[in-house]
Amino acid sequence: MKDKFIIGIDGGTQSSKVVIFNTKGDIICQATEKLKPLHMPSLGVAEHPDEDLWDSLAIASRKALAKFPFDKKDIIGVGVCTIRCCGVVLKKDGALAQPAMNWMDQRLGRKYEHTNKEVGYVTTTTGYTSYRLTGNFYDTSANLQGPWWPIDKVKWQWFEDEEKFNQFGIPKEMLFELKNPGEVVGHITEKASEDTHIPLGLPVIITANDKAVEALGAGLKDKNVGLVSLGTYICTMVCGEEMKIGNEHSWSNMANIPYEYIYESKGIRRGMSTVSWVKDLAGSGLVEEAKEKGISPEELLNKEAEKISPGCYGLMTVLEWLGKPFEPFKRGIMIGFEGRHERAAMYRSILEGIAMTSKNRLFPAVEELDIDLEKVIISGGGSNSDLFMQIFADVFGIKTVRNVVNGSAGLGSAISVAVGLGIYEDYNEATENMVKIRDTFYPNMENHEFYDKLNEHVYKDITVYTDKILQKSYEIFDEYNKF
Repeated sequence: MKDKFIIGIDGGTQSSKVVIFNTKGDIICQATEKLKPLHMPSLGVAEHPDEDLWDSLAIASRKALAKFPFDKKDIIGVGVCTIRCCGVVLKKDGALAQPAMNWMDQRLGRKYEHTNKEVGYVTTTTGYTSYRLTGNFYDTSANLQGPWWPIDKVKWQWFEDEEKFNQFGIPKEMLFELKNPGEVVGHITEKASEDTHIPLGLPVIITANDKAVEALGAGLKDKNVGLVSLGTYICTMVCGEEMKIGNEHSWSNMANIPYEYIYESKGIRRGMSTVSWVKDLAGSGLVEEAKEKGISPEELLNKEAEKISPGCYGLMTVLEWLGKPFEPFKRGIMIGFEGRHERAAMYRSILEGIAMTSKNRLFPAVEELDIDLEKVIISGGGSNSDLFMQIFADVFGIKTVRNVVNGSAGLGSAISVAVGLGIYEDYNEATENMVKIRDTFYPNMENHEFYDKLNEHVYKDITVYTDKILQKSYEIFDEYNKF
């Protein structure tokens, strides 16, 4: 039987990525286009400039399809996954009424206010992208987080109760019709084909929010398995089958499998961008040295950091590079500097901080959910680092695995297409055929005991003391308008 192929779209915070897979989940070709820097003119505002979300996707798609070595007629469909917790407002004709709001925009943390008379529709990045591809006003039922959206998370539809619905302040005629993940929302239009070079008429399958799609693409399906998603927003997840309300350490996120759920613990905002920050901080010297050695700057930092003992000679990093709207005083902290601390120690300290913070968020959640965690999948580009994988294993004290395809959101999009178009009978069969484990890391128990002691007696308590100082400094700076 002739091979068939699927386009998986992964629209992220920092870039748009388009990957073409075969129906076994193997990558045939891919391309990435960086997004422009967010427009952040004032505190609390974070916008994607112009039509950057669409333009970057179109460029990445053209690049990917230019590399495709087979007949485009054998591409069977397109899966759409985009970042969650964003807001897009459109005019009646579908054009942007104002720049798309990124999840860091504090306006999304408040109830929607209809102040722009030009606005005809209010949607998510998923709804916007599917509209640009198909011309149809459909959104996914599973990418609606925050106080804007009158969504019934049990029925996966807009609230039928008018009183509940009206509390959100958005007229019903301004909302897109909802489809569940895995459903066809339309076909590639002539204009979208011209922009993206995706073949005209291909079916477009909608997915869920990016973290749920990533969970699907990572193969998260067993109750005793966790997932750490390494992205600009880092979070930890386990899977479940019912909507849970009132848990202290986790919240129910709608899964990419309709009427199932992901239990997600609190995350790290600007997580992996903190790793990029320390790399950029190292400057041109790092880049030039890496070039001389014939490796990437990331590889060079990893090699240097491997030589530093666990704990980085007392240097610890608190990952608060972006405070929440209700905690604007929060700031990132590196504490414990001394003369031995150079770029590699700062780098390793960030990796250790991410691992310990992830553990401190995930383990209370699984205990609350009565889950006996046996292993953790690490997804995202950061999992390419053997050092990072070993740090996770040592901090968690259980085995960690990474998959052949660590860009799980793109693969999750492709799996949605494979199920939606009947290539596989269900998501279980699809993941068994399309998700493959690359390798496994086992904890060094001596290192685990050290990290456990450091975490329990020191790291967990740092913010108990520093938050008070940061809050005082925030008040002083705010009084003088220095932020």
